[in-house]
Amino acid sequence: MQKLRVESFSISIDGFGAGPDQSLDNPLGAGGEALHRWFFPTHTFQSMHGEGESGETGADDDFAARGFDNIGAWILGRNMFGPIRGPWPDDEWKGWWGDNPPYHVPVFVLTNYERDPVEMEGGTTFYFVTEGIHAALEQAFDSANGKDVRVGGGVNTIRQYLKAKLIDEMHLAVSPVILGQGENLFLGLDLKSLGYECVEHVATGKAMHVIISKKENSNQK
Repeated sequence: MQKLRVESFSISIDGFGAGPDQSLDNPLGAGGEALHRWFFPTHTFQSMHGEGESGETGADDDFAARGFDNIGAWILGRNMFGPIRGPWPDDEWKGWWGDNPPYHVPVFVLTNYERDPVEMEGGTTFYFVTEGIHAALEQAFDSANGKDVRVGGGVNTIRQYLKAKLIDEMHLAVSPVILGQGENLFLGLDLKSLGYECVEHVATGKAMHVIISKKENSNQK
């Protein structure tokens, strides 16, 4: 059965998935880059950026790598795709990642404004969905060829899918950082009442990896 998964999503000890004052020059917000110190040195991350066999192995890399296993499509919030707000001024912006994004599968971007699909190198095509989270999920499942769908973020997008009880499994990397401000993943959410439980936790020198899963008997909506 296909699953909707969150993988390798980094948060601070106080629950923030991004810092304040996000911008083109600082897409993760003030202090946000520190959330990902566990991920940047891994072999998985280095390979994604053309560094071949370099990068660290071990538990951090194991969690990073498994986030790409059996993924047939992605869902992103518009803020994860780019910093532009309002109607698309043109088709010039094609994401943060250059000509060959690291997805290599269809990616469905939630937005309020229509835009034609953007086909990139390496098998990535960005589709822009204006009908909301359920429509994006249906399209992603249909395009994933039986594989799982990964929600890449950001915080608001994950929160919407959690509130709807649509996320089946969520891997959070809790970094030893306090941000104090930004986008808080858990603000106002009662994960227990929504039917979620912690099923695994592994500590490394750079993060606490936590797997949160939806209980089998919890309602789908």
